[in-house]
Amino acid sequence: MFQGASSLSLDAKGRLSVPTRHRDALGGPDGGQLTITRHPHGCLMVFPRAEWEKFRERVAALPMSAQWWKRIFLGNAMDVEMDGTGRVLVSPELRQAAGITRDTMLLGMGNHLELWDRATYEAKEAEALQGEMPDVFKEFSF
Repeated sequence: MFQGASSLSLDAKGRLSVPTRHRDALGGPDGGQLTITRHPHGCLMVFPRAEWEKFRERVAALPMSAQWWKRIFLGNAMDVEMDGTGRVLVSPELRQAAGITRDTMLLGMGNHLELWDRATYEAKEAEALQGEMPDVFKEFSF
């Protein structure tokens, strides 16, 4: 399970240095094989390959009415490998799609990670905190 937030910077080649605490989980039985794809909220999702396979099967099974979303998730997916120093190359196409230039936020979201442009994430987080909590949290005990 991935959790926590890390403020990171991409290097000049567009590589992300994965925090040490996530490397074991990402490198586990898949040997550092990952899949990165777009998220409808404007970030990227980073999956260990086994988790990606589960997600891909669910998306592929959606009806034709969801064809454009299938294209967004599956058509933009890129398989990558973590190198020996824990870096992952984020393709120029995916960086452009998420508006990522250099400064990022990497968030643990359970079975995957989200990679955000830092300024975009901070703006969306501030907006969410200004609004009402969703109804599902109204009866939630903290």
